[in-house]
Amino acid sequence: MAGKPVAASGGRHPRYCWPATAADPGGRLAPHPLHSRGSREFIRYFELPDLDFIRRHGLSASAGIPGPTPAAPASGTASAAAPARPGTAAQTRRCRAEGAAAADALRDSYADLQGRWFSELISLRDDPGTVEARRNLPDCLAGRGIQARDEQTFMAVAQAREGSAAPADLPRTETELGRVYADCMRPVEAVRDPVRLRTRTQFLTDHAVEVRELRTALLPAVHRAEQRYGLRMVFPAP
Repeated sequence: MAGKPVAASGGRHPRYCWPATAADPGGRLAPHPLHSRGSREFIRYFELPDLDFIRRHGLSASAGIPGPTPAAPASGTASAAAPARPGTAAQTRRCRAEGAAAADALRDSYADLQGRWFSELISLRDDPGTVEARRNLPDCLAGRGIQARDEQTFMAVAQAREGSAAPADLPRTETELGRVYADCMRPVEAVRDPVRLRTRTQFLTDHAVEVRELRTALLPAVHRAEQRYGLRMVFPAP
């Protein structure tokens, strides 16, 4: 596990992601199949879309977190041998269990407050200005050759297109879909972002004590985990 990077949330980066499912029992924010290709990807959609990032990198696998640079092959060999995984199967299971328990303990420190915040974000779907802006989304998508009535339908179309694309065409397909998504969602975000910021201000006021306690405790806990498990926290950049 030493040195393996892990994606982290910071600033406006709690993402659409896994914790949101706890705050959304109906599964409306459940991770889309496009997001399941690799555990080292970090792209936000839906309630907190990172449109600049998506437009630049596409919809899926182009946003991997860089890992360690592989060692150069030894002289006279075609390629370096893959490193052997140390430990027995039982040791590996214990390591996985220890890691899962540590991750759960860290997640438990913020999951409740994050869940309430995502509930606030989900409520913005009913904001009149956001509802009005979303009415133009299907026409925008249609103008770019995609028939979809909303974001969920767009993601289904995107998944189908990526699934049917030839390997050589997949990067271009992902990039084109990312540009369409970002461009058509900008009018929605132009309306929703100010409302979201006002909601954030009120949320921080209503939960001031909990937020202060979390800010005091969370980063030290993350740094302890980094030191103990040989991980490093990284933040995505556009």
